[in-house]
Amino acid sequence: MGVAAEPRAAPKPSRAFGAPRRIRLDGLALPAATLAVAAVVLLAWEFLPPALGVQKYVIPTVSDMAGEMGRMWVAEDLLMHTASTALWAVVGFLAGALFGAAFGYLLGLSPLWEKVLSPYLLGLQIAPKVAFAPLFIMWFGYNATPKLLVTVLIVFFPILVNVLQSMRVADRDLVNLARAYSMSRAQVFWKVLFPSSMPALMAGLRIGATLAVIGITVGEVVGSQVGLGYLITFGTGSANTAMVFNAIILLTAIGIAMYWAVAAIESRVLHYIPRAVQ
Repeated sequence: MGVAAEPRAAPKPSRAFGAPRRIRLDGLALPAATLAVAAVVLLAWEFLPPALGVQKYVIPTVSDMAGEMGRMWVAEDLLMHTASTALWAVVGFLAGALFGAAFGYLLGLSPLWEKVLSPYLLGLQIAPKVAFAPLFIMWFGYNATPKLLVTVLIVFFPILVNVLQSMRVADRDLVNLARAYSMSRAQVFWKVLFPSSMPALMAGLRIGATLAVIGITVGEVVGSQVGLGYLITFGTGSANTAMVFNAIILLTAIGIAMYWAVAAIESRVLHYIPRAVQ
């Protein structure tokens, strides 16, 4: 009797020639790699400009910026300027998000009004929002209203477009099924259309959170006596490059904090959507 041959294991698929090898960073490796990149950037920022003969008024070193940050904290009331910018950025973001979502849902529910108003909305979207800032200053003066209106305008359109697009591509079969069960128009909206639009709405909110910082900065740079945008204008006029860099870093931190806050809300609201495995 012959000896039965043992089954051979299936060969493992070989990596395609030239295909990049995927590197996985698990546990503490990912934050460690992130901090390592930050450390390299900061060290290069500290030592490269002097080594290359770059003057401090062109690119200040990290130590110069840290010293200027301390001076701004004491002499320029940095906390007040930062708090003002953060507060109005959040208020402008919330107002722009509210108006953008409301208009998106209303136009999505009324195709006729969408066609009527689309040319005007398109023209307002194309118009550069920065150009409105001087006009708002002439109308309302040097106060918080102009920078708030600029922020609302900048945040408004991404959320409007995302919501409107989600209403256009909603599952018509589900809508027809809801109507077959004699649901009212309001019930169809709240039980079918609104839940299906949530991913697009949250994506628009994430975009709007970053654009809000741009809007508030434009308003403060053009005409304001308080805020990080004002410090950028003041630092530019006094050739204080370290002050300008510090204000930009704080603006970036505000934008990141707002983005993370929206992302955290999104993870809770859309917890039922499966995440792609990387």
